[in-house]
Amino acid sequence: MSDTIRIGLVSISDRASSGVYQDKGLPGLTDWLDRALTTPYEPHTRLIPDEREVISRTLIELVDEVGCGLVMTTGGTGPAPRDVTPEATLAVGDREMPGFGEQMRQISLQFVPTAILSRQVAVIRGTALIINLPGQPRAIQETLEGLRHEDGSPRVHGIFAAVPYCLDLIGAARIETDPAVCKAFRPKPKN
Repeated sequence: MSDTIRIGLVSISDRASSGVYQDKGLPGLTDWLDRALTTPYEPHTRLIPDEREVISRTLIELVDEVGCGLVMTTGGTGPAPRDVTPEATLAVGDREMPGFGEQMRQISLQFVPTAILSRQVAVIRGTALIINLPGQPRAIQETLEGLRHEDGSPRVHGIFAAVPYCLDLIGAARIETDPAVCKAFRPKPKN
């Protein structure tokens, strides 16, 4: 097994994918991963419209053909009629991981009451984890990294702290994080 994990990064936006405005989701994801991961990773990026079939097909391609052990999407998780990322994600998953969406909403509720409108989900497909994230770079960072007290101790844990152990459990490549950005949690081995 290679020491480099393949990570799929998918920004879902009608306007950004058609060139109406510049995508901020993919740069937000790669900037955070560059700071957080100590394991080498190979990003596989896609910028696609809010089309359910396109989203599902892209997720399947990244996992089944490219071999990504982790896929993170950004955008398309609100209540608007064109926001179909959760449905497209659930359609390709073998098992749902509801704790990820619950924790993302918990983090976002620290800032805005409309966080309850967010519909992010996470699923396992084979030996890959697929996670829907918010669309804005700051919200991406907050949900992945969590929130800290002034002394730097965790106030609300980010979701990425659980990702490395989840990847271990499902048989994906092992990843390590920089604890200064996001301390990965793994249970201590039993003696």
